[in-house]
Amino acid sequence: MNPKAPSRREFAGMTGAGLFIYFHAEIARAQEPARIPGRISTPTDFNAFLRIGEDGRVTCLVGKVELGQGAMTSLAQVLAEELDVDYDAVDVVMGDTDLCPYDMGTFGSMTTPLLVPVVRRAGAEARAVLLAMAGERLGAPAERLAVKSGVVSEPQKAGAGVSYGQLVRGQRIERHVANVPVKPVRQFQVIGHSPRRKDALEKVTGKAQYAGDFLPAGLLHGRVLHPPAHGAKLKSVDTSAAEKVPGVRVVKEGSLIAVLHERPDVATDALARIKAEYDSVPAQPDEKTIFEHVVKAAPPARVVAQSGDLAEGEKLAASGVIEQRYLHGYGAHAPMETHSATAVVEGGKVTVWASTQAPFMVKNQVARGAGFPAGQVRVISRYVGGGFGGKTAAQQAVEAAQLAKIAGRPVQVVWSREEEFTFDNFRPAAVIDVRSGMTAEGKITLWDAKIVGPGEREAKPYYDIPHQRTTSAGGWQGGNPAGMHPFDVGPWRAPSVNSNTFGRESHIDVMAAKGGFDPLELRLKNLADPRMRGVLEAAARRFGWKSTKAPSGRGVGVACGIYANSYNATMVEVAVPKDGRVRVKRVVLALDVGVVLNPDGMRQQAEGCVIMGLGYALSEQVRFAGGKVLTRSFDDYRIPRFSWLPEIDIVLVDNPQTAALGGGEPPIVAMGAALANAVFDATGKRLVELPMTPERLKAALR
Repeated sequence: MNPKAPSRREFAGMTGAGLFIYFHAEIARAQEPARIPGRISTPTDFNAFLRIGEDGRVTCLVGKVELGQGAMTSLAQVLAEELDVDYDAVDVVMGDTDLCPYDMGTFGSMTTPLLVPVVRRAGAEARAVLLAMAGERLGAPAERLAVKSGVVSEPQKAGAGVSYGQLVRGQRIERHVANVPVKPVRQFQVIGHSPRRKDALEKVTGKAQYAGDFLPAGLLHGRVLHPPAHGAKLKSVDTSAAEKVPGVRVVKEGSLIAVLHERPDVATDALARIKAEYDSVPAQPDEKTIFEHVVKAAPPARVVAQSGDLAEGEKLAASGVIEQRYLHGYGAHAPMETHSATAVVEGGKVTVWASTQAPFMVKNQVARGAGFPAGQVRVISRYVGGGFGGKTAAQQAVEAAQLAKIAGRPVQVVWSREEEFTFDNFRPAAVIDVRSGMTAEGKITLWDAKIVGPGEREAKPYYDIPHQRTTSAGGWQGGNPAGMHPFDVGPWRAPSVNSNTFGRESHIDVMAAKGGFDPLELRLKNLADPRMRGVLEAAARRFGWKSTKAPSGRGVGVACGIYANSYNATMVEVAVPKDGRVRVKRVVLALDVGVVLNPDGMRQQAEGCVIMGLGYALSEQVRFAGGKVLTRSFDDYRIPRFSWLPEIDIVLVDNPQTAALGGGEPPIVAMGAALANAVFDATGKRLVELPMTPERLKAALR
């Protein structure tokens, strides 16, 4: 991307916020909806995606990474399906920039809708070529041949067939066939089933290796001096105490200051001995003043959707105009595995094992930041211990590569939990103002939404509203003026949509209460979309929804949402004790993701979204002041506990007419609104700010 790599000193000046923000902006541009369809540079040669060994084993090669979402399993399934080989005969290599075809990154729930069709086409074409080769070997036309478990035979004739391994003999397949169709849904034998996950055995036995598990001979552990607050600039530094620690090497290259040692605890202790003085950060907002600040500092709003005439919609609103503001604070990704990387330099080439969702983008960043030609950089990112959008950037990979180059030995950089919280790129704070109105019969006539902060994804309502306008200002995709946020912001699982769904679906319930309608009834009155109606009705049947006006005292709530063309409806039941700690008793989530590749895998993703949704709705908040992140550990940033878990029932809506879609993010988007609506139904108190912490709920109850 940049043929001229910077010098070490230039890199040192880039290390930290500048490089990190640049990388986030690059990722954000790649994930803009208009750019998504073209973000995978797809090779036309099927050999890029598969290899067949002499033993008949098939290797699937993809640039995506395994974040726990099950992509390794579903990709093996679709390749086995199209090749007619056993699922257990397929191995999967992911996220290796030397072995795998280019891929922008693993985000946006795009592996299934964008990459799965590519792998299927590769498998279908390879099968057609292999059938032609087998026909020549067996002396029979290809249309008379059949394949089972990677062995081609002529069913009408007795005798042995020929295996893929015998045909290929471990060599590259040079033939090609144009326009080979993939299998129709009715012929699926592997897709639609739930075999054992490819990563299951390694993960349950502890054999799975993450970036921090690579410990090459001669490894040094690196600890990098980072500023204590966003925007702080180094004034002076004294490393003399660190230099006196036996075996410690201190690196000072411009603004890059780090310590190296063979033991990680000694390196950590040496870093703590460095005395650094920073310029004070200018006054900035804190979590109490951030929302008004964001509104004032936002760029001009852009119109996302507009139809009809707002004044006419207001005239038709028998209920009058209903106005409400909804707030959503910053959120951290908080993965179990912090940002980690191990770098080895040999023969002028650097290999980096990195916990990243975007190995090819990290390859370019390492080349640019550490001064290697791009062709001499290899990034490997196979297993990643949680990402949620926060592992797209990999500043630690650049740091590890630079330090390995300086030291002449392998270097590992693993961020502490405190660093992870401090230098994470947070989900942006959101302010959503809605004005609406409806007829006495419950038909929504007016919708005027002003969204500031989260971004515009799924900001437009999917309800049938004749007079509507939605505007958006700022967002995780970029375009935020300097100072709008006190730190870097970026994508957080289903970026934009959690906040936008919270505002929209909370307001639908506000309208239902105002008009005396059952919340489900009001939604169905204003929905023509058959897929949305389908998930709502499926959830209601499984939940046993009983029509009534809210607040009913039962503590039930409903919300629905769309992300990446996947639809879901979520219904919850809660209890709200006097201590304000919401107890979620039951969750029913109906999900339409088109053709389901792996039912168990999809349910697992949905269950994970439900659990993570409890966190962003009830407890997860980032405390900060003056550019300094005050939330530094899981003692302060409360993610869901096992004791919180409700009964979870996932309903997969059958929809074979729609191509397979992603499920790693869509099921989370309605959790915040569903829980807020259930709390209102239980207590009669409408909480309009997430998270609904015990303190906020107790204040509302008082």
